[in-house]
Formats: sequence, C-alpha cells, structure tokens
Amino acid sequence: MNYEEYRQKHFTDPQPPQKFGFVGIRNAVLFFEDYQAAVEYYTQIFGPPGYVEGENTRGWQVGDTWLTLFPAKDGGPKNVEINLVMKTPQEAERLQQAFMAAGGRGASPSDELMYIPIRYCPVTDPFGTSILIYSPMEM
Repeated sequence: MNYEEYRQKHFTDPQPPQKFGFVGIRNAVLFFEDYQAAVEYYTQIFGPPGYVEGENTRGWQVGDTWLTLFPAKDGGPKNVEINLVMKTPQEAERLQQAFMAAGGRGASPSDELMYIPIRYCPVTDPFGTSILIYSPMEM
C-alpha cells in the first residue's frame, strides 16, 4: 500500500477541528523507582544532564524540549511511551543502538506508515519505559 492509499484508509477527511489552540507538547518527564540507576543509564546515552536541581531532578535538552527524570512517588506512572524524533533515519538507528548498548532492548529498525512514513526504531529501557525513536522518511 502506498502512502496516499494509507492516508485514504486511515485518516478522516476533512480533519475534525482541534478543540484547543495547541502549540505542541513540551517536556517529557519520567519517574523511576531506581532513580540513581536511571540517571546513570540516561547519562550513558545522552552525556551529562544539562539541568541539575538538587538531588532529585536531572534534565537533558532534546531538540527544542527537555527530557526530565524524577524519583518515583508511589511507583510512578505505568505504560509510558515517549517519542524521540530524529533528523534522519540514520540518526534514529544510531540513537537506538546507543540505548541498546547501554542495556536497553529493541526490535530491528523498520519502515512504517504512521501519520507519515517513518523509520521506526523502538527500544525499551532497563526500567520498562518504551521509547519510540523515529525519523520521517522521504515520500
């Protein structure tokens, strides 16, 4: 199925109006029971955090937003997935490999039709957080 057929099959046309004036989503926040181990893991991947506040806040700039880690309270959220959008499919694969080299696990990269055609590079960190790393593909 080509992308135009995919769009016709899965998208509403015309698109329903948005109910709110969104600008975007900012700042992914993850909560970890083993906070120190999570900080060490993410530091292996992204390098030193760009934001440090006290003992319990670490953040890394990710494009034009931030990925922030906090210690979990009452077990933290469950069934979380964050999406990291990369400039190129090669960068998506390179970041996925960094997550896996640091102890994450993931499936082989694949090309998928989603909202747009993407290179899909899923990974799960050692703490159970699903991370979808992807890059738009040329159409």
